Amino acid sequence: QVQLVESGGGLVQPGGSLRLSCTASGRSFVVNTMGWYRQAPGKQRERLATIASNSNTNYADSVKGRFTISRDNAKNTVNLQMNSLRPEDTDVYYCQADVRPTRENWASAYWGQGIQVTVSS
Repeated sequence: QVQLVESGGGLVQPGGSLRLSCTASGRSFVVNTMGWYRQAPGKQRERLATIASNSNTNYADSVKGRFTISRDNAKNTVNLQMNSLRPEDTDVYYCQADVRPTRENWASAYWGQGIQVTVSS
């Protein structure tokens, strides 16, 4: 089984920056696409950015030009550099990874536990 562990959240002033990191750990697996999402209580989960194993990226309009997703395949880690943060960016952020067991031809979606990001003066 695979676990995703997030780090790097916290409190930042408007206009500031934070970097989130997420590492997948376990045995006998391959990580395909990874991504970052956020979700407010009672609202739909929003996809912010994804990055494929070949490093192709996609971004939501709400974060284009401000957030940058990257990955380190050797460490099974995905990062989200968040710049020019706004109060409306305040939310719980979730790491996601599509994981394929080494001996299989299918993949499953795994999720981190979520990490709080608060943007406030």
